[in-house]
Amino acid sequence: MKIEAVIFDMDGVILDSEKLYIRFWSEAGKACGYPFEKKHALAIRSMARPYATERLRGFFGEDFDYDKVRNKRIELMNKYVSENGIELKYYAKEILAYLKNSGYKTALATATAADLAKRYLKNAGVLEYFDEIASARMVKRGKPAPDIYEYAASKLGVPEGSCIAVEDSPNGALSAADAGCVTVMVPDMDEPQGDILKRVYKVIKSLEELENVLNELNGDC
Repeated sequence: MKIEAVIFDMDGVILDSEKLYIRFWSEAGKACGYPFEKKHALAIRSMARPYATERLRGFFGEDFDYDKVRNKRIELMNKYVSENGIELKYYAKEILAYLKNSGYKTALATATAADLAKRYLKNAGVLEYFDEIASARMVKRGKPAPDIYEYAASKLGVPEGSCIAVEDSPNGALSAADAGCVTVMVPDMDEPQGDILKRVYKVIKSLEELENVLNELNGDC
C-alpha cells in the first residue's frame, strides 16, 4: 500500500529527551533506596505503566514502589526541563516540515500524557506539524502492545499498513510492528538487536534518511 501517513514516537525521536528519562529514573530510584542503574531505565523505555511496574519489580522485588520512584523522577525532570527545556532531535523540524508540505498526515504516539506532550512540542516549535496526538492514556494497553498505533492510525483515517511508524526503542518498535505499521527505527540510547531487527522495515541513522525511505516505499526513487 502507498504510504499516506507517518506516526512518530516523541521521546528519543522528536525530542532529545530519552537521555533525561534515563538520568532521572536512575537518580530517582537511588534517592528512594533502590540500586537503580541505566540498564533498568533502558529496559522500560516507551513502556506503559503496568508493563514498567512488572519489569521493575522483576529487578527489585515485589515491594518496589513504582509510584514513589516515578513521582520523584517527575519532580527531578520537571525542575530540569523548566530551567533548561528539551532540545529537538537532529532534523526533526525539517522532516516534519517536509511531510506537511508533501501532503502526508502526521501523528504522535507517545507514552507521555497528551497535555504534557503538547506543551513539550509547542515549546520546541513543532506542535503545529502534527495532525493528531495519541497518548497511552487514550488506549487500553500502552506500548509494547499495538493499541496506541492502531488508535493513531484510526484518528488519521489511514490503514495501519499505509503508515510509517518511527521509533527509537525496542518496546515502541514492537508496538508499531504488531499494529501492522511499516516500522522504521532511529536508534537513540542503544542499537536494536535480535528479533527486533526482523520486525522492522529499516534502521536509519537519523531522521534525515526518512525522506529516502518514503521515496523508496512509494516508488519515487
